[in-house]
Order: sequence, then C-alpha cells, then structure tokens
Amino acid sequence: MNGTNNLLRNRILDERSFIRLDETPDELFYHTPRLVTHIDNAACSALSDHYATRLQDGDQILDLMSSYASHLPADFFPKAVIGHGMNAEELSANPQLHEYFIQNLNKNPELPLEDNSFDACLIAVSIQYLIEPIRIFKQIGRILRPDGHLIISFSNRMFPTKAVSIWRSLDDVGHQNYVATCVRQSDEFHSIKILDLSPTPGIGDPLFSVIAINAT
Repeated sequence: MNGTNNLLRNRILDERSFIRLDETPDELFYHTPRLVTHIDNAACSALSDHYATRLQDGDQILDLMSSYASHLPADFFPKAVIGHGMNAEELSANPQLHEYFIQNLNKNPELPLEDNSFDACLIAVSIQYLIEPIRIFKQIGRILRPDGHLIISFSNRMFPTKAVSIWRSLDDVGHQNYVATCVRQSDEFHSIKILDLSPTPGIGDPLFSVIAINAT
C-alpha cells in the first residue's frame, strides 16, 4: 500500500484507475432512496464542526453528490444551499437544501451552473464514485467565486461495487493522497490541505478532508 501511496503524488491517473465492479447505469443503482447517513454519528458531528470553521453566514453553497442530509451546522445561515444528487426523494427530504437538481456526473460532468456563483462546494463521503474527478474539479473551479472553498470529506465506508478501482485498492492514507492529487491535477486550486477529522481514531468511523481554495 505504501508504495502505491507514494506513487500517487506524481503519477497521472489513467482509465484503469476508474473501472468499477458494477458498470450498469448509475440511475439504476440509485433509484431506490437510501434515507440513512453513511458515517456514524460521531463522524457526522465532526463533519458539521468542520463546516462551521470553513463556511460563513450568507455563503452560497453547492452541496455536490448530496443526499437527505447535508451535515451543515444548525446555527449556520447561508444565502442558499443548492443540492445535487441522483435521487429526488433523498434530496427532497433534506431540510437544509433550498433547491436541488438531478444529474449523473459520470455521464455528464458539465455542471449547469453559472460561473463564479458559489462561495463553497461540498462533497461529502461520495468522491469515491466519480470516474472523472479531475474534470469535475475543473467545473467546480469554474462555478466557485475567487477564493471560494472546496471541501471534500471521506471515510473508509463505500458501496464497493460502485467505487472506482483505485479507491478500492488504497488505504486511508492512499485515499487522502488520491483526492489531493486529483484536486492538484485540475490546476484550479491552491492551498490544498489534508486534514484528519476522525473523532474516535481506531474505534468509530474515520473522517478525513481535503480542502482547497479556488485559484481563479
């Protein structure tokens, strides 16, 4: 594992990195709503605390690859939170979203959003399902305002049949390096940092974050 982790820092990811065990249409997999959180309660609380340190009242937020919970702090007052996902029932049950749209990013990675229109983009415990993450990060760079925040969080939990092959092959350190590498290779961000937010290391679900600032 460690050798793979080190190689990630400099290698160019290829198509083999993004093969999935289940290549059937994502729309079929996500057709049935899953009104559950994908990390434990302690990790959910840690994610909310993390957002509290990065977001400001009045921000325009894009919650990409969202579900029925956005994990935003209860005392956070954004201008608007726009959600994206694959299941309308999940998104309509999310009380923190002002509006949402459905789109399969693995078929169409072009975001139907205006340039420089968001202060922050969140991707929570879903990055492992993207087959073109660098292209998505380029889109995020386009829609974020100058100095806007990209906040990606992830754990070791996943739907293994839909996670890309490189994610399945890596450990926690490898996941951190993989996400940071993809963000770096998009050439859209600076101040890329990896954070360990795990609330109960070795006991509950781990939680990590890659954060970055829009360079355009």
